[in-house]
Amino acid sequence: MDFVKSARAPASFFACEAAGLRWLADAADGVPCARVLAVDEGALTLERLQTAAPSRAAAHEFGARLARTHAAGADGYGAPPAGWSGPGFFGPLQQPLPMAYAREESWGAFYARCRLAPMAALAARHLDTVTRDAIAAVEKRCSDGDFDDDEPCRIHGDLWSGNVMWTPSEVVLIDPAAHGGHRESDLAMLALFGCPHLDAVIDGYQGQHPLREGWRERIGLHQLFPLLAHVALFGAGYVSQTRAAAHSALVAR
Repeated sequence: MDFVKSARAPASFFACEAAGLRWLADAADGVPCARVLAVDEGALTLERLQTAAPSRAAAHEFGARLARTHAAGADGYGAPPAGWSGPGFFGPLQQPLPMAYAREESWGAFYARCRLAPMAALAARHLDTVTRDAIAAVEKRCSDGDFDDDEPCRIHGDLWSGNVMWTPSEVVLIDPAAHGGHRESDLAMLALFGCPHLDAVIDGYQGQHPLREGWRERIGLHQLFPLLAHVALFGAGYVSQTRAAAHSALVAR
């Protein structure tokens, strides 16, 4: 039996998701994605996946394959999936938030202008002055190029544990906000709400592509965008965690 996603959503939402799944799945020997069977303005039909308990072996393989997905690259920071020219979305099906595309040469400039600033504006009514000032300071560090170090990667973009499906044979990805981004963003998302056997995922990843020194210090930097999205969607309960992420980004190398 197929799996059909349907809801009141923006007209391009399901087509955008389908484009992201196909683009990620095109990465040579990368992480498999749920196969798109049909898509229209009102629904997305995917292959139905059989779930299984996570294992360390599957987690290690997932990490290695994620590195290969990232290595498939993109046309710039913020680049949309190949062939997609419509709008982007981030967040839950019932209340997706706008996600801008771009083709920046600098990851920091892209992250500051197209991710942090717009999401901070959406979350602004819940943010206190200390948190707003810390976010603005992080934006400046990003715009100044303090964290630029890599080529654009082909990232899932919303890789929290709920979008990682453990099947009897392998990990399969669902619900992307795919774009050209920074490899550490996907890994930081895995850590945000917990991922089974994350240490094995990281080991598998580093076996394919060693992470740059200081990557653990930059986890808060990459978690800042999804945390701001949670503030925008769910309110002040996420502000303290957002503030902590901003402050950690300010001292990261």
